[in-house]
Amino acid sequence: MTKALLIRITCPSQDVAQQIADAAVEMRLAACGNIEGPVSSTYLWKGVVEQAFEHILWLKSVEGCWEALETLVTSLHPYDIPAMVAWPCTHALGEYAAWLEENTEAPSR
Repeated sequence: MTKALLIRITCPSQDVAQQIADAAVEMRLAACGNIEGPVSSTYLWKGVVEQAFEHILWLKSVEGCWEALETLVTSLHPYDIPAMVAWPCTHALGEYAAWLEENTEAPSR
């Protein structure tokens, strides 16, 4: 079992996704970021069905960095409530899990 997280964040543009990815990697809160898109999104916001093109940012990180990533994302993301969710990785290639651990650093409390 690994402490790895796969984090998915929807962003209004590639620039926003890149800004968050760059900051997360530079701060060692994520070892890697991937950007996909644009994708077409349909969602309910304040009682109205909305549609938008968004980009998906995937961050590869570890559990100890989650809280700091939440703070970073909410400070850089223009949405009132960013769609940020994480999946624990129950399995990962051993060398990859070690690389994640080596390239992330949970902030000290």
